[in-house]
Amino acid sequence: MDRSAALLLACSLGLTTAAAAVVAPGLAAPALAAPYAPVRWNTGAAVWTTSPEAMETFINSGDITDRGLEGGLNRSGWTSQQVREGLSKTYAVSLIGLSRFLYSDKGVSFLDQQTRSYVPYATLKAQSVEALRSAIVADAADGQISAAGILTNLPVDFRLADLSAQPPLDGAQNVWPQGGCQGERQCTSWLSWAVFLPANLQAISQGNR
Repeated sequence: MDRSAALLLACSLGLTTAAAAVVAPGLAAPALAAPYAPVRWNTGAAVWTTSPEAMETFINSGDITDRGLEGGLNRSGWTSQQVREGLSKTYAVSLIGLSRFLYSDKGVSFLDQQTRSYVPYATLKAQSVEALRSAIVADAADGQISAAGILTNLPVDFRLADLSAQPPLDGAQNVWPQGGCQGERQCTSWLSWAVFLPANLQAISQGNR
C-alpha cells in the first residue's frame, strides 16, 4: 500500500493525526518519549511506582526488583512465571480491524470497561479511553500485540487506583474472559487483566467478539 492510499484508509477510520501516522506507513510521526510508568499502585494516599525498567527486568529475566510488582504478583492469582509468560506472549492482529473497532461506539464502551480502575495518573477516567487506545494502536502497528508492548506504548503514567471516595475506582479490573479465570484474584487483578487483554484484542480484530 502506498503512502496516499494508507493515509486515505487511516482517515476513513476517523483516526487522530497521531494514530493515522501509526496506521499509514511512511507518515511522519512524533518522536517517542521515554517509556512511562506502566503502573503506579495507588491505595488511598499511598502510591508505589513500578518503573518501566523493573517491568522489563521481570519480563526478560524473571527477577523481581520492585516492591509494588512483587505485591501485584502475590495478588494476581497466578504464579510469577505464568504472569511473565503471559505478559510477553504475542498475538497476531488485524490493525485495520482492531482500529476500526476501538474508534467505534462499541470500542469506546469496551475501553471504558477495560479501564475500570487502571487510569492515567493525572486525569483518571477523563482520558482513560484515549490513552489505552493509543497504546494498543501503537503496539499493533506491526500486526502483533502483547501485554508488554501495550504497556511500553502508554502515552502517560498509569495508576491502578483504589480510591473508595471516587467510584468506580476500587482497585479491581474487568478481566476477560471470565471463563479463563478462577477466583476473585484471577478475575479482578491488574496483572491478570494485562495478561488476558491481548488475547481479547486478537479476538476482536478477527471479528470473534
